[in-house]
Amino acid sequence: MNFWQHLEVLRFVILRICGVILVCMLAAFVFKDEVFSIIFAPKDSNFITYTFFDRIALLMGGTPDASSFNIELINTGLTRQFMVHIQVALWVGIICASPYILVELFRFISPALYSSERKYAVGVTLTGYLMFALGVLVCYFLIFPLTFRFLGTYQVSQQIANLISLESYIDTLTMLSLMMGIMFELPLLGWILAKFGLITATLMRRYRRHAIVAILIAAAAITPTADALTLFLVSLPIWLLYETTILVVAKTKKIS
Repeated sequence: MNFWQHLEVLRFVILRICGVILVCMLAAFVFKDEVFSIIFAPKDSNFITYTFFDRIALLMGGTPDASSFNIELINTGLTRQFMVHIQVALWVGIICASPYILVELFRFISPALYSSERKYAVGVTLTGYLMFALGVLVCYFLIFPLTFRFLGTYQVSQQIANLISLESYIDTLTMLSLMMGIMFELPLLGWILAKFGLITATLMRRYRRHAIVAILIAAAAITPTADALTLFLVSLPIWLLYETTILVVAKTKKIS
């Protein structure tokens, strides 16, 4: 096919993708109670993460404090709730349609790839997708609840009450989820760089202590609490990612 024929095929691919996203978005818009019950779950004291930490506190001889955790969200604009509803429905639609999007894009690109390139493309795409999803889950069950609980209850003075807006809640959840999803692509990025000979396992081991310090600083920035246990639990998955990347890089053969 010539350039314009390829462009025509791409146009139909984009139209099909947009159609599936629209259907998923409409479904998310209609089932708003179910969608927002998942999104707002981390703001309640009975969320699984908080109960887990309470059980740890009891085992360590401490006292659980989730019962005192209570944060109400407010709306500060006439149209904000409706716009947030549309925004969330769009993101959920894209997430639900993402497997189909990847399949359609691969079907469009794969004819231009050699069989070996096609094999690598499938592996990289699938691994990247799963790692990003894992990062989002870690954010939802660990990073965001701890961050929201600390910042939502923090006060410089008892005279100043916290009024957390709906928009602030959604934006923070989206930003942290995206950031953790990208961070979990570290092993895949390490494999690609090692494949081209840009990094080695020896180099990463040499700078391991520097990386650990950077991880602790990043974890402290993500969850600014004085709790050493929380800092450890946030740092642990990021450190495991770094160690996993070293193992991946060590087993990667440079392209000759």
